[in-house]
Amino acid sequence: MGELRGLGVSPGRAAGRAYRMAPPPTLPAEVPAVTDLGREVERAAGALGFVATTLAGLAKAATDRTAAEVLDAESSMAADPTLAEAVAERVRRGRPAAWAVSEALAEQQAAFAALGGYLAERAADLSDIRDRAVAHLLGLPMPGVPDPGEPFVLVAEDLAPADTARLDPAKVLALVTRRGGPTSHTAILARSLGLPAVVACQGAPDLADGTLISVDGGTGEVAQVSEMDAEAIRAEALRARRRLAESSGPGRTADGHPVQLLLNIGSAADLAGGPDAEGVGLFRTEFLFLDRTEPPSPAEQENAYAEVFAALPGRKVVLRTLDAGADKPLPFLGLPREENPALGIRGLRVARAHPEVLAIQLEAVAAAARRTNAEVWVMAPMVATRDEAAAFATQVHAAGLPRAGVMIEIPAAALRAHKLLEVADFLSIGTNDLSQYTFAADRMNGDLADLLDPRQPALLQLVATCASAGRAAGKPVGICGEAAGDPTLAPIFTGLGITSLSMSAPSLPAVRETLAEHTLEDCDSLAREVLE
Repeated sequence: MGELRGLGVSPGRAAGRAYRMAPPPTLPAEVPAVTDLGREVERAAGALGFVATTLAGLAKAATDRTAAEVLDAESSMAADPTLAEAVAERVRRGRPAAWAVSEALAEQQAAFAALGGYLAERAADLSDIRDRAVAHLLGLPMPGVPDPGEPFVLVAEDLAPADTARLDPAKVLALVTRRGGPTSHTAILARSLGLPAVVACQGAPDLADGTLISVDGGTGEVAQVSEMDAEAIRAEALRARRRLAESSGPGRTADGHPVQLLLNIGSAADLAGGPDAEGVGLFRTEFLFLDRTEPPSPAEQENAYAEVFAALPGRKVVLRTLDAGADKPLPFLGLPREENPALGIRGLRVARAHPEVLAIQLEAVAAAARRTNAEVWVMAPMVATRDEAAAFATQVHAAGLPRAGVMIEIPAAALRAHKLLEVADFLSIGTNDLSQYTFAADRMNGDLADLLDPRQPALLQLVATCASAGRAAGKPVGICGEAAGDPTLAPIFTGLGITSLSMSAPSLPAVRETLAEHTLEDCDSLAREVLE
């Protein structure tokens, strides 16, 4: 089969036989006539209700919090009255329930894909809802993960939340999909489970069931191997897991140069049972705002933030203010639909239309900080100019919070990092969006996976520019994008001058151990090489 290459989104190596997901249910070629429109509307609504209830049950049973949140979100989509009405309208025009469901969801999926960004990444949710509802209406088996009777590498076109949420790491060795990106469900849940994963791998569907392959979730390489090679990879993977299980302590190079290793979280629940991180480098607050027609009250926000701060006494917590907008629409914001939401009103720009949302959030953060003794830092997403950074820093400091920073996700901000640091206290680089905007490549476009590789020299040059500005200003510059959890990049980022790396909990031990294997001089040398 030769070597395939995709985008490595969850580090680690594994070897096993590949088995593919079953194909989705297909509609019969002959469309039956509808004789009872009322009954057919009820059947369609019942199928959507069945899917919503099934997904809600899976969410409740999920032991992984990330999986539970993803399933809850998909359940809400299946229960959306707007979807039910779109399906019913098609049935009233004479379409059978299964066809009406399929067509309505296809239309929504196309709309999500056209909007790009976060919503494009949710298109897989709609495919899963469609497949489940159609299977229910036609009396077909539900789509799902195969069970070949041995540990295996799961290969698929894409994985729906309901599939990834039920993966058993004792049976599934690694994931390979043709579609997806660094922020797709496959990537998010693979990292939370500690499974090697490669997405945007164009040849994945052509792998025959039973093919013995190796998967490198760091480099994105997928290759056919011999049984002898597979055994060697499995043995090395086992040794690596045992070594990482014993990993502890702060981030340090072999000669003692400190690099803070921090966690990316969405709530206090993400801290339960996590590794001994030095703090939190990205506290995403948008989960508190999702799927609501009214914003959370100041008291609700304060309590949610205080719960995280109280769990990390004396440690650093970097909170990101609401990262939503046209690409992650929130009903209570009432923002108009945009032709290109990835370049529209999102992140800090939402404050232009709704300044009260940011003001209330900062007041709640400050109140929560006063109740605890965590070291609270606050940063804004999607900052483009010095003026935006200055206005945000002024507002943060006025709220009584001492550390105000900005995320570097736009090339304009990276190029002017030295000016931003005249008014901001720190920078945090979001490599996902920075890659997307630097290379004009949609994060979900698998055909452009090579441009989204965080090893691209142009991206690393922007990282170096920010780190250099930080050194000159005597201010910290960290990375909180997915690249921060890649152990092969950790020495490079350190050599470029990055002071902290923030990642999902399962990625932290490997990054810590890799740093410990390199001196600062090694890191400097690696950084020079990649830039050249």
